[in-house]
Amino acid sequence: MIAEMEKIDEIDMRILSCLQKDGTISQRDLADRVGLSQNACWRRLQRLNASGLVLGTHAAVDVAALGFDLTVFVMIRTRHHSKEWADSFRKHVERLPEVTDLYRIGGDWDYLIKVVTRGMAGYDAFYQKLITDFDLMTVTGFFSMETIISNRMPDLRGLTR
Repeated sequence: MIAEMEKIDEIDMRILSCLQKDGTISQRDLADRVGLSQNACWRRLQRLNASGLVLGTHAAVDVAALGFDLTVFVMIRTRHHSKEWADSFRKHVERLPEVTDLYRIGGDWDYLIKVVTRGMAGYDAFYQKLITDFDLMTVTGFFSMETIISNRMPDLRGLTR
């Protein structure tokens, strides 16, 4: 990846920035926005996709409008820190459909999980599935009252300055 990053220039960064804002943009419009011919833009897109920098195209869905109105940030402390336990825990958490994000973190806690569910009863059902057959020292949830910024993509061009 480091070798690939050395080949990323300002035009590539403009392409990536445009794709972050609208992954459905046509190649023609993308080429116009970044100042390339359609063929040159297509070749760069192929290279960016092949390098793994572009991870796919996703639609933003208003999950609250579908009734998934509770977001909980679950903090976990564990007594176990082996690679085998961590791999097993990751697989366990991946099977829980309420989980949108999982992080291994530093500091006083070991893991942070973002959960989206239907109300407190939905969270309780998730919690029961999470702790079943897993030795977790401490599990606590922080309940989001309001989403202020969500799924914000970093300003790639601003980060490189």
